[in-house]
Amino acid sequence: MSQVIALANQKGGTGKTTTAINLLSALAELGKRVLLTDFDPQGNATSGLGVNSDKGIYEVLSGRTSVLEVIKKTQQAKFDLIPSTANLAGASVELVDEEEREFKLKKVLKGIKENYDYILIDCPPSLGLLTINGLVAADKVLIPVQCEYYALEGLGQLLATVNLVKQNLQPNLEILGALLTMHDKRTKLSKDVILEMRTRFPYKVFDTVIPRNVRLAEAPSFGKSVLKYSSWSDGARAYRNLAKEIIRFNNSLV
Repeated sequence: MSQVIALANQKGGTGKTTTAINLLSALAELGKRVLLTDFDPQGNATSGLGVNSDKGIYEVLSGRTSVLEVIKKTQQAKFDLIPSTANLAGASVELVDEEEREFKLKKVLKGIKENYDYILIDCPPSLGLLTINGLVAADKVLIPVQCEYYALEGLGQLLATVNLVKQNLQPNLEILGALLTMHDKRTKLSKDVILEMRTRFPYKVFDTVIPRNVRLAEAPSFGKSVLKYSSWSDGARAYRNLAKEIIRFNNSLV
């Protein structure tokens, strides 16, 4: 059964796009059919995968082209991308007066959902209309949280937004869990943040913790996931573990 997962956090710098790219790659490596929708106007997931395109999700939302025409094959046969272009930045303004504006992305993905085991949506670092579209289109929400002093700051606002979407727009939306990122095992602060999240966060916190890793930071500049760039680095191993954890969790619900 296909599952759509939105990666969302209105704070920037949480490792959201890094997680989108590398979780996608890890799921593909495990034989899953996967698609990443770059729904962030910054287009970092698109460039981080070495893709350059003049058409993307904005052109689909605006009716200029079909979704099948913009899907890009990437480095792996089971690893597809719907790119972002600079035009997406204006979409939130253009959609304001349209009917069912919150359902635009959901309608786009509906026609291709069954072609994939997992569709990941890389939402922008905000709680605007684009992120609302991402949440409405999703079955689950994955929340990357950086291991820093203000880790829990802003999570309440995001959780409130998720609950509003669930109550009014997407009743089946659930939180898949929080993923701790940029963990530095040498510091007491990182350990304290992990303990605080596991104690205070009201939803699942993944067992997998993503380390602060040079290879993870370098990989996007080569247009590759870390699994392709440095297959046996700590970052690559962590994302493989995360993919396995998500698959196990989903299988337990069947």
